[in-house]
Amino acid sequence: MALSLSNSALSGLPAGVDGPGYDRAALTPGIVHVGVGNFHRAHMAVYLDRLFARGRDHDWAIRGAGVRPGDARMREALERQDFLTTVVELDPAGLSARVTGAMTDFVEVDPEAIIAAMADPAIRIVSLTVTEGGWFVDAKTDGFDADHPDIRHDAATPDAPKTAFGMILAALKRRRAAGHAPFTVLSCDNLPENGHVAKRTVTGLARLSDTGFADWVADNVAFPNSMVDCITPATSDRERAMVRDRFGIEDPAPVVCEPFRQWVLEDDFPQGRPRLEDVGAEFVADVAPYELMKLRILNGGHAAIAYASALLGHHFVHDAVADPRISNWLAALEQREIIPTLAPIPGVDFEAYRLKVAERFANPEIGDTIPRICFDGANRQPKFILPVIRDALAAGRPVEGLALEVALWARYCAGTDEAGATLAPNDDRHDELKRLALAAKDDPAAFLSNGAVFGDLDRQPGFVDAFARQLGAVWRDGVAATLEDYARG
Repeated sequence: MALSLSNSALSGLPAGVDGPGYDRAALTPGIVHVGVGNFHRAHMAVYLDRLFARGRDHDWAIRGAGVRPGDARMREALERQDFLTTVVELDPAGLSARVTGAMTDFVEVDPEAIIAAMADPAIRIVSLTVTEGGWFVDAKTDGFDADHPDIRHDAATPDAPKTAFGMILAALKRRRAAGHAPFTVLSCDNLPENGHVAKRTVTGLARLSDTGFADWVADNVAFPNSMVDCITPATSDRERAMVRDRFGIEDPAPVVCEPFRQWVLEDDFPQGRPRLEDVGAEFVADVAPYELMKLRILNGGHAAIAYASALLGHHFVHDAVADPRISNWLAALEQREIIPTLAPIPGVDFEAYRLKVAERFANPEIGDTIPRICFDGANRQPKFILPVIRDALAAGRPVEGLALEVALWARYCAGTDEAGATLAPNDDRHDELKRLALAAKDDPAAFLSNGAVFGDLDRQPGFVDAFARQLGAVWRDGVAATLEDYARG
């Protein structure tokens, strides 16, 4: 019979399952983390769990928080098991499971409760994993989206905010009034210069209602950049059954992830930080080159294979990259057009990193799906592909393969795969994207006219012409033939 998690059950974990090697009752919180999804529990929470197991920094435990309806369900699930999480590492050489205990509480999903938790002077870091689309970035300008309805609400009623950023500002005001130092705001999302994005969002919101306070935030609150990496599939009944049947644990919200992790952080934490370098994190003066490498080779690689694989009928990522049409296309695109846009990093071999990424994609234990990496293209393309196109154009480099990636996305948005099967809607802007994608079959410029996604790229002849050629080839010759043609060079 599977074991239900709780503090009292930790002394009797099934054979082969590791548990917290420390007294959880001795932990005290130093971090409030907003967005307690799978990635956070596979990444930050694992680093801290390992650190605590070394007997270090027990005053840096996590208090979870969330502002979405789904966060309440997560809170209920975790509260029932004393905020413990089963983390399974999907190593092809052999799966392993560990019960982690770095999170000791999850604040009620209520603005006042979250503000009060952040205002506690014991909290020295407020970190966030709110997805790429959760930072209120205006795709047209790549700046702060001050017109979003939730932002307008928080600007009009700063004492009753809806967003995590409004709650951060309310908590900072309370701390300032009480004479407490401000916490550090740490983004853990896959965004270029995510610390700068965080600062822009928080100060941009503050400036809409109190310019003086916005200036104080800009001058006194640290927003370090960080680069995070660990492939973490969604949890389904498949993963829950595996945790129960293979490891003997009943956990309604387990996490499965690859064994690879990377965390590179700018060392800017005025109120202190846990010694995460003791468990593998890297602290550097400038995170930007590392995050750009990851965003372009890994996240850009995901984008490159996503739509081609969906159109060719693949469901799992590892099956897709076992298809030479996909793997050869990915290698050619990254070597010819993506890696050349990266500035050298001392001690880093981009080709070795690319090969490691390909190895990670090929891991059959992850069970990562093509629909997952196809999701939310309207937000992901401007983060992972379009900046590469802009840099390549500025340097006079070729963009045929990058244009082909965008053409494959357009073909996917048309709503059917190569066999004529319907592709399920996978984007909040599905209807508009489908309309433009179908129009682009005859007029490629129609798809690029979506300014919210493409900005001014529809006025860049080098890209517009390449996109028209590649989209025409995809519709005329088919996905497979077009991929093979590009890979051959």
